[in-house]
Order: sequence, then C-alpha cells, then structure tokens
Amino acid sequence: MKTIEFDYYLPSHLIAQHPVDERDMSRLLVLHKDSGEIEHRNFKDIIEYLSNGDVLILNDTKVIPARLFGYTNQEKPFEVLLVKQLQTNLWEVLVKPSRKARIGLELVFSDELKGVICKYRHGRSVMEFSFLGDFFSVLEMIGHMPLPPYIKRFDNSRDHQQYQTTYAANPGAIAAPTAGLHFTPELLSMIQKKGVQIAYITLHVGIGTFKPIQTQDIHDHQMESEYYIIPDETKEILISNPSRVIAVGTTSVRTIESFFTTNAQAGWTDIFIYPGYRFKRVDVLITNLHTPHSTPLMLASAFAGKDILLETYQEAIEKEYRFYSYGDSMLIV
Repeated sequence: MKTIEFDYYLPSHLIAQHPVDERDMSRLLVLHKDSGEIEHRNFKDIIEYLSNGDVLILNDTKVIPARLFGYTNQEKPFEVLLVKQLQTNLWEVLVKPSRKARIGLELVFSDELKGVICKYRHGRSVMEFSFLGDFFSVLEMIGHMPLPPYIKRFDNSRDHQQYQTTYAANPGAIAAPTAGLHFTPELLSMIQKKGVQIAYITLHVGIGTFKPIQTQDIHDHQMESEYYIIPDETKEILISNPSRVIAVGTTSVRTIESFFTTNAQAGWTDIFIYPGYRFKRVDVLITNLHTPHSTPLMLASAFAGKDILLETYQEAIEKEYRFYSYGDSMLIV
C-alpha cells in the first residue's frame, strides 16, 4: 500500500490555529461507516450516540511544557524539544539549529535549569540536565507548550490550559491526545449519568504523532515507540465488560490494541495500524481530522475504510470544518 494513497488537499485556512472558546462547542462530524451516512452536529451532541453500558476509554496523559530556549554566550537562543526521557536527568532531544548541536554544547535555560549535549542516540542529541528542585516543576515555570508545527504561532498562557485535556493526570506527553480536548467535566458527568462507564489508560504521546511517513510504501515505515499503562481496573473492564468500547483518540486505540496483542499492561508500543488491520476490542472511535500521510490518518482509515474516510474528509473540507489538533471532531460508528 502506497503512502500517496493517503493524500488530500487541505486549504491552509482550515488548519485551526486556536482552540474554540468552549471545548464542547466544536463541530462533530458523525460517520456511519457501514452505510456511509454523514451527520453534522456539535460535539456536546455526542452523548446522543452513547448508550447505557458503553465503555468510554480516555487517555489521561499530561502534556509537559517540552519546548525550551537555551543560551550560550551568543544572543540567539537554541530551541530544544524534549523527545524521550531516558533517565531522571537524561533526555533525547531535538535541537535547533541542528548543525550546531555538537557534543559538549552547554545551554543555560534559566537559573534553575542547565543542560549539556553528552552523546547521540538514534540520530538525535542526548542532553544531560542539571536543575534545582523537581525537574517537572522547573519545566512548568520556564517551558513552552510543544504546539505542533502546523500551528504557526508561539504558545501563550491559554495554550497551557487548552492544549491539555481536562482529565490529564500523568505527565509525560509531548503532544496532546487531541480527540480528548473536546470533553468538559460537565459533559463527562452527563455521560456517566447516562450509564456509560468511563475508564482511563495512559499513553505518553511522542514525536511520531507529527511525523509524516517518508517511505513510499507504508509497510516500510517504523513507528516511534511510546510508553503506555493500563491500570488493573481498566484491564478488568476491557476483559469482562461485553458492551461497546468507545476509544477517544488514536492513542487510546493503539493502547487497547497493544494490550490485546501482547497481553502486557505496561510497556513500549510501536504498533502500526493501517487498512487491513483487524480490531480486537474497539467498536467506536472518537477522533480529530488528521494530516495527510500520517499514521493517525491511516489508523482512522483502517477503522472506517480508506475510501469512505477520504470521501468524508472532502465533505468536511466543503463544509469548512477546522482540521488538526485544535480542530473539530469526528465520530466513527
């Protein structure tokens, strides 16, 4: 299967640059995958598609302010993106400008945080940090939210709240599980009162979320591994509850499917889901509208069917839906 098959043209003005004022007032495109029927709703209407006994799976990872600006004795700062934690004070990072990211480069980020490139790993720099106090507390003070590259602006104070689900609990992601951004505590409460069981998994979303596939054949692509955890309570629900499982986001899907493939409740997963995949435990998918050539688009294509999904995307474009991380939502039933 060729990567070019997952291409489509999106006018740039439909790439959402800011979140909506109220999370649950984004638009909701409902795709009935068996019939091809499409409905256009608001996200808060999603409760109408959920039933007593359903299981709603949410990814409670928390985005860390992983974008840092460090200085040497030069005026222009280096930009550092935390990619993967290797040890308490050791991180795989991306550095800009990359041509100057040599071993021994020392950067000062603040009075509380400094770093030095100590080696290379898998083609990336590894930075050893020294800091005062708790590392993640320092990040909260000086770090910037790692907005995706298609958002053409710097982060602001609002992003620290809005580029985060309202139920985020476990720090470690460098990208938001964006399908969950639409839920409010009030909406989740209403969903529970309807008899829907809510359960949580954790998958720390990594840089692979934004990484378009570069190979001509999708089978040649290697997924970036990401760490996940399925609590005992969620495991029991997934195994024992025969009702529908509704996954919020492709990260929840990948976590659930990884568990039912390996039987491991925690670990690193590089599962790559594309058309032809047989889903083991996901019945309904809530997701956003994804970038061309991306692995989330391929997962959604596997779930809905590639042709019907891309046709639905064309209708979304005609109806001027907002796309990508801060964009509108899609329900595939």
